[in-house]
Parts: sequence; C-alpha cells; structure tokens
Amino acid sequence: MTVHRRLRAIAGAVALAAVAGLTACASAPSAAPTGAAAPAPTVEVSAAPEDSIPARAAAAVGAMSLREKAAAVVMGHIPTTDPAALSDYMERTGIGGFILMGANIPPDEGALRGVTEALAIDPSLPPLIAVDQEGGDVSRLPWDAFPSALTLKDEPAEAAADAFSGRGALVQRAGIGVNFGIVADVTDDPSMFIYRRALGTTPDASAERVAAAVTGEAGQAFSTLKHFPGHGAAPGDSHSVIPSTDLSKQDWAASDAVPFQAGIDAGAELLMFGHLVYTSVDDAPATLSPEWHRIAREELGFEGVIVTDDLGMLQASGIPEYQDPVRNAVMALAAGSDLLLTVVGSTADTAPRIVDGIVAAVESGDVPSERLDDAATRVTALRLEAAASGRGLVPCEDCAPAG
Repeated sequence: MTVHRRLRAIAGAVALAAVAGLTACASAPSAAPTGAAAPAPTVEVSAAPEDSIPARAAAAVGAMSLREKAAAVVMGHIPTTDPAALSDYMERTGIGGFILMGANIPPDEGALRGVTEALAIDPSLPPLIAVDQEGGDVSRLPWDAFPSALTLKDEPAEAAADAFSGRGALVQRAGIGVNFGIVADVTDDPSMFIYRRALGTTPDASAERVAAAVTGEAGQAFSTLKHFPGHGAAPGDSHSVIPSTDLSKQDWAASDAVPFQAGIDAGAELLMFGHLVYTSVDDAPATLSPEWHRIAREELGFEGVIVTDDLGMLQASGIPEYQDPVRNAVMALAAGSDLLLTVVGSTADTAPRIVDGIVAAVESGDVPSERLDDAATRVTALRLEAAASGRGLVPCEDCAPAG
C-alpha cells in the first residue's frame, strides 16, 4: 500500500466517523510481514462534535505512523509540469504540501488546473498546494494583472483588499489552496531588498494594507504573512545571506511587529518565518529559533500553521553550519515550525531525505514526539479545512473571471 493510499484509508475512516457525529480514534495497526503492505488502521469512535476539524485532525494524526507524520510536515517541490510525474511524486512521498514555482506553471490557466489536479490526489485529505503570488516582482501567474505592492503602498487600504480579492480568486481558479503572497515586512528605504514588495513604508500603513489583503483573500486562498519577524529591519537578501539586525525587542514590538499582528488579527492562516537574525533576541535565524516561535505563539497569539521560508536559502548563505538540508529541517521543526519548505537545490529525493531525518530525530529523542504530533496536527487541520471548504481541490473552471 503506498503512503497516500494508506492516508486515504485513514482520512476516510475519520470522515465516516465524523459524519456519524463521532471522532475517530485509531488503535495501533497490527504488524505486517516484512515487505507486506501495512494494514489500514482499525478505527474506534467516541463522542465528539461532527464539525470539529481539530478533533478530526488529531484523530487522523493519531492513526498515522511516525513516517507518515514526518511526511505530513514537509512541503516539497520538483520542477515539472508533467501531471504523471507530479502525481507519482506526491503518491510516493506522502508529503503534506507542494509549492508551485515557475517551472510548474504552464502557459495558461487551463493547463495549470491540470497540474494542480495531478497534485491533489486525495480529495479527502488534499495537500497544501502553495504559490508565491504577491504580484509585481514576485508573480508566478503571468496572467495576474492586479496591482502589487509597488503601487498599493501608496494607495488606500481598500485598494489592497480589492487587489488581493482578485488575486485570491485567480489562485482559487487554478486549484491552489495557499498563497504565500502577503509581505508584512515594512521599510521606507528604497535601497532595501524588500522595499518594492512591502505593502507599506510605516508600521501603521503596512498594518492597514496587510490586514486588508488578508480580508481580501478570505474564502478564496489561505493567507500567509511573511517574512517574520520582519525583513525591513535586517538589510540584505536572505536568498544568499543571513540578514542581521541589532534592533531591540522593544523597538521591534513597536515597529516591525505591528503589520504581523494586524495580519494575525485579520485571520491569516499561515505565518512564514524568515532566515533573519535579531541578535537582541537570538543569534540563530528566526526559522531555527525556539524563542521567536514562542513570541509568535504567546505574544502575538498566532495559532495557525508556521511555515519556514525555503530552507534551501540557508544552504545558499554559504555558512558551514547550514549546509545540511536535513539538519536545517530538523532544527526548524524542533524550534517550533509546523511546515518545512524545501525548494532551492531540492531534488526528487530531498523531501524523502528530510522525512528520514525527522524520523531519526524523533526516534533518538532529539525532537520530542509531541512536537511532531503538534506540527502534523496543525498541518492536517488546515488540509481538512481545505477539503471542507473546497479551496484548492476542484479547479474552478466555470467560475466567473476574477475581478
């Protein structure tokens, strides 16, 4: 039985129990002979609200093997538009998500729907299919003509809501569930790497537009705020270096934190951590910092999925201690990230290697099993929410044109 076929069995059992107004609680599957397919888990049920996605997610994760949990927290990538290759990749790896980059985007929207259909092989537990669709400088969908931060930073917040409503519709029409599209960084310095992509030049102006963008995307794509704790204070391009700042925690809370707080309060489902060092808080990049994860959870009140920026960017920095992609992923998970994104330098074997590394780390005690369970449950809950709402599942071929 392939990974995804077994997960379909788990999701189906949980869904049947939920329909009956019950929550599935899987017992441990019996051992299978060496080389034989593992049997689908048996499911016992106990009373729980039928519409409780968190309870269903916890039940689904409880029925997963350690390897299935490890796979659930990885978002991978391979550079192709071939539906057969994409389906095989998702079926073989069982990973929880896939990011579409330029090499995955065919010439038109109709062909892109074929790509996303191939990725979403299990409608009952679809992967999180994501795209960086900011508009402007970072735009994977060439048919996105909606305004970007280049002009939105100088327009009323309502313009950001309208632009991201249209952008969210384009993402939804393509069968994509997650948009890594809302830049919550803030800077008024045109020489800064992030300036052209930031939605505001002051904390308050950025906060208004970030919140408006989240509201605009609502119901169409899961919104992501990036790059926490804020690229504006840390000069340099994190695709090739580890930007650093000595900004104090108190000054951060009064400036760079403000747009992120506004986006969280507006209901953003994901928070992307950047490879950014704030030396006053931690000498490690935020992606690998337990303290920054604590701040996001406890001080900003974020309860959704924390996703890393591309972990391959850490390797691209050239810093020796970040040259092992598996170690980087394990450290990010241990620090508190829920979804581990790998793109730069990634091959078809990268995600499986990361899964192997997570399994080994949990078995050795380097990553507590409870940390993996928490991450897998958060990711699975968002996948179940995508299934329940239809976002990113059935490409919207007959929808009215966006905008």
